[in-house]
Amino acid sequence: MNPFVIPSIPWEERPADCSNVVWRYSQNPIIPRDLIPSSNSIFNSAVVPFEGKFAGVFRCDNKKREMNIHCGFSENGIDWELENDPIDWQYADPELSNFQYRYDPRVLWLEDRYYVTWCNGYHGPTIGIGYTFDFEEFTFLENGLLPFNRNGVLFPRKINDKYVMLSRPSDNGHTPFGDIFLSQSPDMVHWGEHRYVMGVAGGWQSTKIGAGPVPIETPEGWLMFYHGVLTSCNGFVYSFGAALLDLEEPWKVIARGEPYLLSPQKYYENVGDVPNVAFPCAALYDQPSGRIAIYYGGADTVTALAFCKVDEVLAWLKENSMV
Repeated sequence: MNPFVIPSIPWEERPADCSNVVWRYSQNPIIPRDLIPSSNSIFNSAVVPFEGKFAGVFRCDNKKREMNIHCGFSENGIDWELENDPIDWQYADPELSNFQYRYDPRVLWLEDRYYVTWCNGYHGPTIGIGYTFDFEEFTFLENGLLPFNRNGVLFPRKINDKYVMLSRPSDNGHTPFGDIFLSQSPDMVHWGEHRYVMGVAGGWQSTKIGAGPVPIETPEGWLMFYHGVLTSCNGFVYSFGAALLDLEEPWKVIARGEPYLLSPQKYYENVGDVPNVAFPCAALYDQPSGRIAIYYGGADTVTALAFCKVDEVLAWLKENSMV
């Protein structure tokens, strides 16, 4: 299996009147807030190729406003069917059944299975790590890091014989700060050798930042899409941009875009339960064509889709890097 060859990747060419490096799907949002009977909102969700089609793990806040993650499937990566009930996790230690919430998942193929990471409420936000082979049965492996932490994102292969995960240390609320760090593990359970990756900068990324989709390996480095937050007079504004990390020492930043790639400017990004949010959680990458499809949450309410090409993003990074 090669997870980077996806002939059926969702795709729409850039509009003739658009010069942006990243452009939106014309039929956004692809997942409405009420796709399943139990949902108040469906957003900040993760998608992977699966058996010639697509599968994913989706954040679904229910009508009691409980935050949880559900499984879903799609023929084309655009039209989705989601389970109405949350994922029923299996675990060896009954203590892992204790949680307050689950949200903002990421999913990737790594070695021989699909790993899932998510923000797990265990006496505060931490990083839950689990896996599945078939998107039918899910095993909760462990809480990877202590509270308080969010945006746990695994790299898609071992680096120097270690599993590697990005995260954003935080607090127990709507964190008004946050830099990206990296942790390493021999076994997916014990995490250490923590390294600082990068911190806040000016403008759109001046309050906090966090890793987005699983990093994409290119010959020039790991392409990392990430969200950045600006604090306006009307609250937080979530946009996303990109950085390039060293292949063998991914805590070293090679390039980092000073402008954003996409900011909340459309109705479904500006109006919802949390206005002014574009929050990326997944990116499909078809290596032969260079096409990337980015899944992102709009206004903490719906799921949307955007597109770009890897060579154009890398060129943009070189031209607009603050490093």
